[in-house]
Amino acid sequence: MFGAEPFRLEPAMPVQDYKTYQILSPLSTHWRLASCEEVDCEHYRSGWRVRVEGLPPEMVHTAKSSGRKYVEQHVADGETWLVFEAGQPCFKASQHRVPVGRPSLFLTRPGDWRGNPEGRGAVYRHTRPEFWFEDFAGHQDRIATQIEKG
Repeated sequence: MFGAEPFRLEPAMPVQDYKTYQILSPLSTHWRLASCEEVDCEHYRSGWRVRVEGLPPEMVHTAKSSGRKYVEQHVADGETWLVFEAGQPCFKASQHRVPVGRPSLFLTRPGDWRGNPEGRGAVYRHTRPEFWFEDFAGHQDRIATQIEKG
């Protein structure tokens, strides 16, 4: 469900015993807006249709007055479609994004999803992905060693 809290197992240890590893590509710095054509949008390529029934009147008005070419198709009583032709921006065009080619951010931070209540350490940004992988592997190895010790 969108917006719901994710399911999480109850942690076995206090937050200070955890380390979080992240690979991020933030929208604001690693992506740019793109056209339907750039993202090979299926609606742009093939066209699309919207069923009129069930849509609020303001959305029907917005679709009809959007400047996009369409044909109103009456299929049966209570079933009408607005059929939009291919080669024009879809209604989600403002959400299309493509990567700008920046390398991802490889981060390590103390704590877990509960945060870092003791303020131990700071977020560390690895300068190279292999250093992040090395750190992660070393951390996993330390955990395995502790488990083996009991």
